[in-house]
Amino acid sequence: MEKLGDKTLALFFTRGVSLQTWKDIGGIDREILLYKHLAKHFRSIFFFTYGDGNDLKYQNMLPQNITIVPQKYRMPSSIYSFLLPFLFPKELGKADIIKTNQMHGSWAAVIAKHLYHTKLVVRCGYEWLDVIEKRELAKWKLKLAYLLEALSYKNANRIVLTSQGDKEFVEDRFNIESSKIQIIPNYIDSDRFKPDGRKKEKNRIIFVGKLEEQKNVFSLIEAVSTLPVKLIIVGNGSQRKELEDFAVKKGANVEFKGNIPQEILAKELNKSEIFILPSLYEGHPKALLEGMSCELPCIGTDVGGINNVITHKQNGYLCKPNPQDIGKAIKDVLNDKQLQVIMGRNARKEILENFSVETILEKELQLYQELL
Repeated sequence: MEKLGDKTLALFFTRGVSLQTWKDIGGIDREILLYKHLAKHFRSIFFFTYGDGNDLKYQNMLPQNITIVPQKYRMPSSIYSFLLPFLFPKELGKADIIKTNQMHGSWAAVIAKHLYHTKLVVRCGYEWLDVIEKRELAKWKLKLAYLLEALSYKNANRIVLTSQGDKEFVEDRFNIESSKIQIIPNYIDSDRFKPDGRKKEKNRIIFVGKLEEQKNVFSLIEAVSTLPVKLIIVGNGSQRKELEDFAVKKGANVEFKGNIPQEILAKELNKSEIFILPSLYEGHPKALLEGMSCELPCIGTDVGGINNVITHKQNGYLCKPNPQDIGKAIKDVLNDKQLQVIMGRNARKEILENFSVETILEKELQLYQELL
């Protein structure tokens, strides 16, 4: 791939998100990994974050040609997002490509595109409107999300989505031409998330994700409350206290670990016999891919975002999102060692072939070459 050695990429963080945010949720290594690789191909990369000056302490984690540009003035991120393009003419004037990390806050990148006459890539790790509809939020939020997404999609030179389902949703709801959309899945650090040979703890299963309604963790805890298993829950969220109380009430053997760094997460995965994701819906779940990359037999609910990654009893196990089916799936997988081995090996192979950072890097570079 020809290098983009004289070009500059400007990454606009999701509104309200900083490098410190990534650090706090344990994902900073994962989030910056692709850009460390991209930095070898670009002259320079700018990170426009919503953090304060403390974000600059993470500069030593990045190559020299990636520059952190934190929030310049203390104000609500909703206001700052509109002012951002006007505050950094020196940096944005150098940009050949502007890219959003997520849809929320993408209006800042749209404004910058027209101010500095550059190319715009709108990336959605998940389709914002689709998720809002599934959460059944207020109608005014639906209308606002639709208008903001329509604005961003219309002004984008290229749209990056992580799944075929999201692509079909955008084409249908926003009347976007298929040629304008490129599917680039989430990537996994397959060198960090890999089987490490450590001994598994018998009947130990692990869930990783935000503790919110979408993840359906109450059903998972109810399912394991009748099984001789230990459930490890990694992640935080608004439901954590309720879930802890529910686990005690049900007498379930559950350990809540909160957010943990990537290197510790890889060890926690490798100590477990099964990874499970019981979500009601998903975009393109990184946690599932990390479990698959560690060669774990993975159980997921048969919903969009999961069933386009897992093929039942080949590289994972699919079930319905109710406690009875979740419990049955756990028992079926725990009691079939041969199935565990087959699914685990196929899962690792799937990651190496389709979701490694090297594979995604090639797709990103091809996209930028075509734009320029």
